[in-house]
Amino acid sequence: MSAVMKEEFNDYVVADMNLAEWGRKELKIAESEMPGLMALRKNYGDAQPLKGARIAGSLHMTIQTAMLIETLTALGAEVRWASCNVFSTQDHAAAAIAATEVPVFAFKGESLEEYWAFTHKIFEWHDGGTPNMILDDGGDATLLINLGTKAESDISVLDNPQAEEEIHMFASIKAKLAESPNWYSTIKANIKGVTEETTTGVARLYQMVAKDELHFPAINVNDSVTKSKFD
Repeated sequence: MSAVMKEEFNDYVVADMNLAEWGRKELKIAESEMPGLMALRKNYGDAQPLKGARIAGSLHMTIQTAMLIETLTALGAEVRWASCNVFSTQDHAAAAIAATEVPVFAFKGESLEEYWAFTHKIFEWHDGGTPNMILDDGGDATLLINLGTKAESDISVLDNPQAEEEIHMFASIKAKLAESPNWYSTIKANIKGVTEETTTGVARLYQMVAKDELHFPAINVNDSVTKSKFD
């Protein structure tokens, strides 16, 4: 799918930038519905507590996520974003974020090939640097880095995909390794930690721990008391 690109900023792929104004209107409405995030901006915006944080985000690209993205950047973080589901993106939300020159790669109805390409893009910083944190939903971004790192030393781990999604994921990893043989381990070495907010993603993390394959700290947001109260 072709993206609509702004001449001065083209580090994004969205369905239609003409939807940005609609997205911004919904974000203004959401400001009154998400007081916790707004309080964080008000109370800590000047202090910039997240300055230096480079966050690779893989989370449903909705208006609510757009509010989170704008809170993270208001607190000093740099972010790059993709959706964690091929169908969950609200295209007007993605366009609104792209309009603020935050890199976002998401549109409703992505192919699996596009999905994994976009997940790779959240780790590819414009200056050649890397992220230092993963904000994950479902564990795909974390899995990508860990599996890619394993494949650097043993490509046979990609030999037997068990589902259509794995076929596309494994192909994307092989393509990246052909382009940059140490790409995944370089990313992994710079990650300070990951936050995971779903039952599925947390289960994947525990599986990695059991196999001694989780290479950076992880925060289980899913089982936190605060999240349980919101849910």
